[in-house]
Amino acid sequence: QVHLVESGGGLMQAGDSVRLSCTASMSAFGGYIMGWFRQAPGKERQFVSAISFSGSSADYTDSVKGRFTISRDNTKNTVYLQMNNLSPEDTAAYYCAAKRGAWSTRRGEYDYWGQGTQVTVSS
Repeated sequence: QVHLVESGGGLMQAGDSVRLSCTASMSAFGGYIMGWFRQAPGKERQFVSAISFSGSSADYTDSVKGRFTISRDNTKNTVYLQMNNLSPEDTAAYYCAAKRGAWSTRRGEYDYWGQGTQVTVSS
């Protein structure tokens, strides 16, 4: 049974920074592509960022490029999302996800999901 547990969310102000963490229970964590998705109220869950097995490559949705940075520590089974210069448009529940196999940023191709952590940004 694989469990992903996110942490680090909360109430922020515009311009603040925060780091989300996601710790995974599976063995061979380095064999999983890790991703972050977010879901705002009344909207579909959307891709935010993903990172390769080793952490050598990453991808971001356009709206967070230059502000968010994904990283991972395979010795700690943890993936991070550093979020800088937050705006109210970043308000959402943030979900960590894991997948085996080929690279993908598509929500439906991820195998495992965390419960989410809420990030609320006030103006």
